[in-house]
Amino acid sequence: MRLSPPGNRTMKQSHEMEFFFGGTELNVAASLATMRCSVKHVSCVSDDFVGESALSFIKSFGIDTAFITKNEHPLGLYFLEAGASVRASRIAYNRLNGSFANIKPEQINWEEVLEGHQYFHWTGISPGISRAAYESLREALKTAREMEIEITADPAYRSNLWKYGKSGQEVLKELVSYSTIFIGGVNEINEVLGTQFSSDKEGFIQASEELQRQCPSIHKIFDKIRIGVTASAQKTQGRALINGNYFETDLLEVNPVVDRIGTGDAFAAGLIYGLIHFDDEKALNFANAACAIKHTILGDINYSSAEDILEVMHGDSGGRIKR
Repeated sequence: MRLSPPGNRTMKQSHEMEFFFGGTELNVAASLATMRCSVKHVSCVSDDFVGESALSFIKSFGIDTAFITKNEHPLGLYFLEAGASVRASRIAYNRLNGSFANIKPEQINWEEVLEGHQYFHWTGISPGISRAAYESLREALKTAREMEIEITADPAYRSNLWKYGKSGQEVLKELVSYSTIFIGGVNEINEVLGTQFSSDKEGFIQASEELQRQCPSIHKIFDKIRIGVTASAQKTQGRALINGNYFETDLLEVNPVVDRIGTGDAFAAGLIYGLIHFDDEKALNFANAACAIKHTILGDINYSSAEDILEVMHGDSGGRIKR
């Protein structure tokens, strides 16, 4: 659950909070379900009315929640102060002892979970929360590889989450080595491999080639580039390296930004949808459009339909009222 002072207030000046349910993998799941994909979500929520509310929210998208368990620990929280103009946004996590941190790996039958599905998506947030979450994810990836399912990896390293004695770099490299599609750029590759490639085009190509050399199961690499003009104005672009071929999208500008949270997850969901329905280059353009449109939606989740995203992708970004 995300808790935020309304508008662009700081915590110090506010006496009320808005809440939104979310989380990286859930954000991707909800966006895909909104685009009419069949989706399962695996998680663990609190065994109380807060957890029940979270489950109701997830079910409202049509997501299969059969593999979401409950325990006595509280639902994980994070707090967001939304920035504006030259003031950056700030986040504080409260997830170390939450319900998902105490998920039980032995309770999950991954063969049953993954049966009939094309893609399994994970992010680096999950293994950073606890050893139990890491072990659960590792078993999922092993099973998905055995079942020849495409595995999309968004390493999303958050240094202040790793509190249980494991090295983020070591764990993420291990888990990426099971994956087949990498969603990330030079910064993420440097974090996973401990390298120092530059962020320009040539650096991205070199970093991608080194990632594939060290993790040979990765056969496609997609990157979301964000150019921050201010906290209220952003530009997005996608680029990729596939079979030695580099390609990129046009820049999309978003001004003003309504909510930056979940834009990377919108990109990942758009990419997965695009890979199912389009060729690689069109999938990248669709993902970039999904990322851009999410900047205009409050909360963690992209509520846009595939048709909405396609309109932006095809250049209809003037905001004209639809009647």
